[in-house]
Amino acid sequence: MSSSERAQQQHHEFADASNRSTEALIALALSALAAKRGRAFDDAAVSLAQRCSAEAGRRSVVSTLVESIAAATKEAWQRGWQPADVHRMATRTVSTDEQALVVDAMSEELGRYAPSTVDHRWLAQIIELDGGVWWLRSQTWLDARRGRGVDWLTLLSQGLIVLHLLWTLPRIERLSPLPGTVRPPERGASGPTDAMDSSAAPGPQADDRILARVRMLLAKAESTTFEAEAETFTAGAQALMARHSIDAALLAADEGREGRSSDGPHGRRIGIDTPYDGPKAVLLDAVATANRCRMVWSRELGFGTVMGFEADLDSVELLFTSLLVQANARLMAEGKRADHRGRSRTRSFRQSFLTAYAHRIGERLREVMDAEVESAQEQASSRGQALVPILAARAEEVDEVMGEWFPVVKKSSVGSVRDAEGWNVGRAAADQASLDGTASRGRVGKGRR
Repeated sequence: MSSSERAQQQHHEFADASNRSTEALIALALSALAAKRGRAFDDAAVSLAQRCSAEAGRRSVVSTLVESIAAATKEAWQRGWQPADVHRMATRTVSTDEQALVVDAMSEELGRYAPSTVDHRWLAQIIELDGGVWWLRSQTWLDARRGRGVDWLTLLSQGLIVLHLLWTLPRIERLSPLPGTVRPPERGASGPTDAMDSSAAPGPQADDRILARVRMLLAKAESTTFEAEAETFTAGAQALMARHSIDAALLAADEGREGRSSDGPHGRRIGIDTPYDGPKAVLLDAVATANRCRMVWSRELGFGTVMGFEADLDSVELLFTSLLVQANARLMAEGKRADHRGRSRTRSFRQSFLTAYAHRIGERLREVMDAEVESAQEQASSRGQALVPILAARAEEVDEVMGEWFPVVKKSSVGSVRDAEGWNVGRAAADQASLDGTASRGRVGKGRR
């Protein structure tokens, strides 16, 4: 079809816009976005904005669009998406203003349910996103945004883009119960019959005070310019997390013997951003494995799904984030690289650096965890518990959950290592991020440029 024919077709589509229903105009806008027809989308948005000049038209447009976004939000959750997942995808595909609308829409939808019937992780995610109902109950969030001075054309265009994003999210694994379906366990019950119902009253979790101390130590490790200090802070954080994980496992075993409900494995999605998303996924997998979790990478969606017990998931997320910050800081300090002909090899250097860093971190984390388990066995034996079988049983539970959610997992290569210097410097950086609590191994200088 020629350009003139396409223009004529678009003209015919919108020549009778005034006679179309609001629903039809929204459908045309979504169709134009899917086909990447910018002019057709603009025409639909303009037609909707013009209707807002009259009170009746405004009510029709606003209510229809808000209800459509609410339905799309609910449908996205039905397809497995949690608030943090939706927002993560929004940050990858839409503008900052549109991301704010996404948070408003999710806050509105969650507000329809009693808090006791919503998974505690969902509520925590909304809080983390600075969400919540900030507008008057007598108005919609779209009206409230208009009250902040945004013109109707801009606001409706943003709302339509958000609607398109929500409707086009693919189906993923549902890791937790939907809002409104969580039921607290009955007193005296031996345990939940449905793992999805146990999320309202989770078992042993990471103590807030412990997590606060861990975050403080990791923040210091990330901010210091002295490698020896970073080692000490990171080692202290890992020791706290490893010990808490073991304590949580022992406590859960005690609860199981006494007939109380015990929390099972859960899933958590952690963002893996470009560039160098392959080595970053390897790092996340290394941290997850060392903490008795499993990880499946969804590369096209930009996240890894980590499966494990709550305390272990907290450890994985905190440690992965901190180690990535430390690795990026070291990469920036290393600067750029060029070969003997002056051609840039910065990308291959950084790719190799992060790959080596991930592998070495995995080795060291497993050493630390093994040492913590060994030191804790004596205490467990004094309480009549055998720690190793307890941990093995929990690992089997994690594997079972992974098999249910991901019955088919494909192993793939993240790329070859092409820069020897990057590999060596990456391993050295991983060694400097010592996690075993011993004294500093000494500084390793930068590689030659």
